[in-house]
Amino acid sequence: MTQSFNAMVITDTDKGQQAELRTMTLDQLDDLDVLVEVAFSTINYKDGMALTGRNRIARRSPLIGGIDLAGTVIESRNPEWKSGDRVTVNGWGLSERFHGGYTQKQRVKAEWLVRIPDVFSLQDAAAIGTAGYTAALCVDALVKWGALAPQSEVLVTGAAGGVGSVAVSLLAALGMKVTASTGRPQTHAYLRSLGATAFVDRAELDAAGAPAQTERWAGVVDSVGSTTLVNALAQTARGGAVSACGLAGGADLNGTVIPFILRGVALLGIDSVLAPMEKRLSAWSRLAADLAPAKLALMTRVEPMSRLPELAEDILAGRIQGRVVIDVNA
Repeated sequence: MTQSFNAMVITDTDKGQQAELRTMTLDQLDDLDVLVEVAFSTINYKDGMALTGRNRIARRSPLIGGIDLAGTVIESRNPEWKSGDRVTVNGWGLSERFHGGYTQKQRVKAEWLVRIPDVFSLQDAAAIGTAGYTAALCVDALVKWGALAPQSEVLVTGAAGGVGSVAVSLLAALGMKVTASTGRPQTHAYLRSLGATAFVDRAELDAAGAPAQTERWAGVVDSVGSTTLVNALAQTARGGAVSACGLAGGADLNGTVIPFILRGVALLGIDSVLAPMEKRLSAWSRLAADLAPAKLALMTRVEPMSRLPELAEDILAGRIQGRVVIDVNA
């Protein structure tokens, strides 16, 4: 087994946290149950913050970045996993407290692993990553709340991003009428190919509005937060629900209780980092059933690990469409 390998490492410096490619050895990894040969990772908004040193996502130094990985088990001290098993890890403190997926080899805890459904390749699993799995958690939450009926009108904010792209596709597969909110008109054709049927300009949801607005949405998947989330709540129909999973537009929530007490609207918080395995398996089952590989291919491109610093800036600036898979061996 090759003892040395490449990894994107985040380090504390006099100029703040910085990321660079380094050569590492197996003895520099954490002593955890399962050794994985990583094939692919991806880049999420949280990865962008970690790689640029914003918000101090990495809590130790040096630390391998990447909140996702997809690969094959090399060896395991846990009998549930064996050499050759295809696995993915999303969240669980990767790139925060534990070494992450921007590496060719990684050791992880056995209880973090999810078997990749047969319908997906390793690259597919990485393309889904935390963003896609979070989108599935959001849709699951709306379905279990009972907010969605056939042909319901639903809203997806940040629709051209990773969470939004997968959410649009999943909701369309369920027969929903999907309205996509984006500030990039050039992405409309792309979003239509995923199943969106109407559009709302991001600026409309980013402007202050009344506490109760015209009832439109049976359900909402929101990855933006701030004023966008406040307006989405104000436009949600009686008995509807909003699943909130991101803060690309800000972490503040300066709204009122009016949607909750006058319309019975529910705000469903989505935690993808430490979600219990039962929810993770349900989300991956939904992805396997409702996310067509052809749709996933439409939203995916592959980049080498060396481009991560540049891609981190792009995702924070809202310049990335869909999902970017990181080939850790390129």
